Amino acid sequence: MSNDKKCPNCNGSEFKEATDFIPIRLKKSSFTGSNKIYTFCLNCGEVVSIRIENPEKFR
Repeated sequence: MSNDKKCPNCNGSEFKEATDFIPIRLKKSSFTGSNKIYTFCLNCGEVVSIRIENPEKFR
């Protein structure tokens, strides 16, 4: 996230990215998947973005 962005919850300007342990998969597939990347405010914890790390896996 660029440095000029502000958190919509607290107006904070410091963000980090993280992932969780469960990859996202297509509904009928248990083999292929990709991590979810969360961008969150370091001040209040508000998640400002969720994106798929490798969207090409779903084509």
